Amino acid sequence: MSAPAGYAYFDVAADVGVRAWGPTLPEAFAQTALGVFALMVDPLSVERRESREVRAQADSREALLVNWLNECLYLHDIEGFVVHRIEVPVFEAKKVHALLWGEALDPARHRVGTLVKAATFHQLQITESDGGWDIRVILDI
Repeated sequence: MSAPAGYAYFDVAADVGVRAWGPTLPEAFAQTALGVFALMVDPLSVERRESREVRAQADSREALLVNWLNECLYLHDIEGFVVHRIEVPVFEAKKVHALLWGEALDPARHRVGTLVKAATFHQLQITESDGGWDIRVILDI
């Protein structure tokens, strides 16, 4: 890991991969979602005007991540909500509850990037090391 928390992208044929990391698993989840949203709209252009709650449940960490990311994408698709910051106040083995801070998409201020359809299970990795957690997820675009 190059920083305490963050995200980067990796090449995948016809799709895009997000690698995210953090000192804790909830922070790595948050960084993964920020990486997904940053593909769609630069988070630095987004103001922290309001928040939305996004919750998910699943029987495994991998399914929890995919379900939660897809709920975040659903929020973007339905409300046009773009994200500046993510907080994860509730994180348990089978559920996550997060607050996404941002605003409605404003085409006059936000340059729209890549349309992300969904998070996938393809080559999904969630690993723990001495420095924290590392996540690799491939997105269907």
